[in-house]
Amino acid sequence: MFSIGDFARLGLVSVRMLRHYDAIGLLRPAHVDPVTGYRSYQAAQLSRLNRVVALKDLGFTLEQVRVILDDKVGTDELHGMVRLRRAELAERIRADQARLRGVEARLRSIEREGGMATSEVVLKQVGPVRVGELSAVAASYEPGDIGPVIQPLYAELCARLEAAGVAMAGPGIAYYLPEEDGAVRVHAAMPVAGESVDAACAGVDVDVVALPGVESAATIIHHGSMDEVGTTFQTLAHWIEEHGYRSLTLAREVYLHCPDNLDEWVTELQIEVTRE
Repeated sequence: MFSIGDFARLGLVSVRMLRHYDAIGLLRPAHVDPVTGYRSYQAAQLSRLNRVVALKDLGFTLEQVRVILDDKVGTDELHGMVRLRRAELAERIRADQARLRGVEARLRSIEREGGMATSEVVLKQVGPVRVGELSAVAASYEPGDIGPVIQPLYAELCARLEAAGVAMAGPGIAYYLPEEDGAVRVHAAMPVAGESVDAACAGVDVDVVALPGVESAATIIHHGSMDEVGTTFQTLAHWIEEHGYRSLTLAREVYLHCPDNLDEWVTELQIEVTRE
């Protein structure tokens, strides 16, 4: 038998924690001296202690830990819980990092306010184009929701087009259509050409659509990562307002240059506009 201090050291926990677990009935000592009240533990109890600590660190409440242990959860089930919790934590970290990047990007946008002249905006007509595309729904138009959707869409689209032997006839075009409850349908598209394109794309489940032209589009070139696009959108917004227009759609994004280094990207933003 081990004193509470020795058992705490062997179990890599504090004496205070063991006393708490005893008080709530989660891990009772093997023996309590009726005279001194000293608690004693057996080595076999380290197994239950390990399970308690592991489950608590996975995010379960102590009451939930009690229920799980009373059901005599096995090692394989514990490993499954660990894998699930690892995935949840990884997703939370990814989401937190994305939020942090978003905050940093907005701060940089604030610092650069007024740095782009509205003279850089060009009003032009955009012609129609046939594209092969894949689409999916993002929770919102926020970069943190768009990025995780559009990036794998483009990877899958390019892989399917390559597998079908379909040549890409121009830079990628992303466009967005609002759905209910603030959601957005994200379209990842690549211009395609050729008589056999429809059949080839059908064979790899890629939609071929005619992306209509735009009579009047306010356009501007954005340099750098799309995480930093806020300032460029602000410049577009000022131009649209100053020239008596209103926007009709969410922006199209034409990816003119897409090297591995996101800071070297060159993207044209196109917003369909009409006179007020």
